[in-house]
Amino acid sequence: MATEDKNRATAAAILPLVGGAANVSSIAHCMTRLRLGLHDRSLVDDEALKAVPAVMGVVEDDTYQIVLGPGTVARVTPEFEQLVEEERASAPPVVHTSEELAAQGAAIKAQQKTKNATPFKLFLRRIANIFVPLIPALIGCGIIAGLNGLLVNLEWLPSVTPALAAMASGFMALIAVFVGYNTAKEFGGTPILGGAVAAIIVFPGVANIDAFGQTLSPGQGGVLGALGAAVLAVYVEKWCRRWVPEALDVLVTPTLTVLISGLVTIFGLMYVAGEVSSAIGTFADWLLSTGGAGAGFLLGGFFLPLVMLGLHQALIPIHTTLIEQQGFTVLLPILAMAGAGQVGAAAAVYLRLPRNESIRRTIKSALPAGLLGVGEPLIYGVSLPLGRPFITACVGGAFGGGFVGLFNQLGDSVGSTAIGPSGWALFPLLDGNHGLGSTIAIYAGGLAVGYVAGFVATYFFGFSKALLDEFNVSQEPATSRVAATGPASAAGDTPVKEPAGV
Repeated sequence: MATEDKNRATAAAILPLVGGAANVSSIAHCMTRLRLGLHDRSLVDDEALKAVPAVMGVVEDDTYQIVLGPGTVARVTPEFEQLVEEERASAPPVVHTSEELAAQGAAIKAQQKTKNATPFKLFLRRIANIFVPLIPALIGCGIIAGLNGLLVNLEWLPSVTPALAAMASGFMALIAVFVGYNTAKEFGGTPILGGAVAAIIVFPGVANIDAFGQTLSPGQGGVLGALGAAVLAVYVEKWCRRWVPEALDVLVTPTLTVLISGLVTIFGLMYVAGEVSSAIGTFADWLLSTGGAGAGFLLGGFFLPLVMLGLHQALIPIHTTLIEQQGFTVLLPILAMAGAGQVGAAAAVYLRLPRNESIRRTIKSALPAGLLGVGEPLIYGVSLPLGRPFITACVGGAFGGGFVGLFNQLGDSVGSTAIGPSGWALFPLLDGNHGLGSTIAIYAGGLAVGYVAGFVATYFFGFSKALLDEFNVSQEPATSRVAATGPASAAGDTPVKEPAGV
């Protein structure tokens, strides 16, 4: 079957199982998941969806998320959108009574209220929505930067390396503008005004301005300053919309927004954000140079629970700040060890459940993605539903993180020039302070430690006798319960929601 036919077949299989085109209110996708807004959640057939060959799992969060894996989701989504449009075009018009619409609205409102959406998590989700769209550019430019560095060190193609340097550095030089644009868009303002205010931070002319007794530097405050400037611009713009007469709005509102926000940015935010950014870099260096293995052990061990709670999104601006300051983030290679622990744990589960073909099939299909740093299928299809293997996977991540952290303490910094990938997919983005060979060797060693520790901990301590008796059986009804019910906590059958942006 041709690739296009296969993707369309997958989309065609999914559409009726989510209630058809009439039940779909929005369509989007991230790196691994098809995200759908649904009018009526009860129309979804979860078990049938999980049985679709290309579907690795389903997760319910602010949207209904169908895990398809990297690459696949980007090809299935356009086919799905086209099928939705075709079905809507061919469907006869539906007449709703006011009572039906009111009931539907009440149901949607009630559904939203029941979701786990604390103010803090909603704020972190907004932060993620600002930075996640930038990840493809960070990855692309990061890989080009690594290639350029390799060519420079080898003294190859000297006529090409300046062009590669420009490609790699151009985006990072203006990243504050993109952050400002996305911030204003996320907080309900005019995106271009957020970008205009954030552009002040990277404008070379700020070097002629004195603030707080010192001369400003272009880029001072970085992405944090851009974030603060754009948020301020949104509030100024909204204030202007309330008080400026409509006839003058098109002239006065954008002028006041840029003027007021720009002055505060130049004579306040750039200095404050610059100090905070410097403190973040200093603290990260201090943490790993002094805490070393201990810090890496804790970071690697607790990252999977942070992802489950959605708190990992708070690290996105920290990673971006470190990349902007130092050229790479030293935190990501350590946090990536959590995925290595997960892979090792999955391999142990595979051996410990030789008669459970359902779980073993899930592991075989999800393991390649896990090796490339996409951990959702293994987490939500294997370790988390089983309970103990999730904990032992965290143990594997802790030992891998401790290994990488130890070398940071010894002076060998291992970093990533972009955020997003992990596992083997992080190799092209690695950078450090002692050459690429040393950096790759340390990271590979950390992965190996994470694999082995996760495997050993899971094989020997990941199963109680009762758990083995329950899951190491060949009967399909008993083995399919994990896949059918979706992720559950170790304490019971409550579904565990995967946070957005993982």
